[in-house]
Amino acid sequence: MCRNIKTLFNFEPAATDEEIRAASLQFVRKLSGFNTPSKANQAAFDAAIEEVFQAGRRLLHSLETQAPPRDREIEAQKARQRNAERFGTKASA
Repeated sequence: MCRNIKTLFNFEPAATDEEIRAASLQFVRKLSGFNTPSKANQAAFDAAIEEVFQAGRRLLHSLETQAPPRDREIEAQKARQRNAERFGTKASA
């Protein structure tokens, strides 16, 4: 599950709330061990996602760096190349 959580800091364009929320969902899923919680746990699950989202958003907006922002397309191509080397598949453009 956590492999789906991607680095969101220092990209151009900046991470959207949807990306931060998706990472929060993956984090809560990993912590809880539930992909989908039961009805009895849904409220706690949703509250945890919201809390992680808010903390993540504050974190990303408060971090500073001297490094230039990374380009999403270039980083995606590097990831595809790493996967191709790791799994022996053809990297797509």
